[in-house]
Amino acid sequence: MASQCRAAYRSILREVAKSSISPRATRNREINQSFRTLIQSQCAKEGADIAKIVRDANNAAIFLRSQRIYTELLDRYNPLRDMTQEERVHATARRVGLDTPLEAKPDEEK
Repeated sequence: MASQCRAAYRSILREVAKSSISPRATRNREINQSFRTLIQSQCAKEGADIAKIVRDANNAAIFLRSQRIYTELLDRYNPLRDMTQEERVHATARRVGLDTPLEAKPDEEK
């Protein structure tokens, strides 16, 4: 039963690592430690329902995986998502074969 807890813990850690946007060296180690403490304390309890703990941990890993995939799909199929309004207008115009006109600058005093 302890091996199931370990496997569930490792699957959560893999998903946390994959979904992290920061490099490995700068990641917050408290997140991993929190998951470890939580799963260890639950599995170490006398009369603990290991199957329920493993199921909950696997559900957490599935949730993390789903959120990561959802973000990847949004980036792939909605490329204008992270742009400003001006960049979005320019990209939309270029997509339909147009180019946005240059904005006139106010006259400088001479």
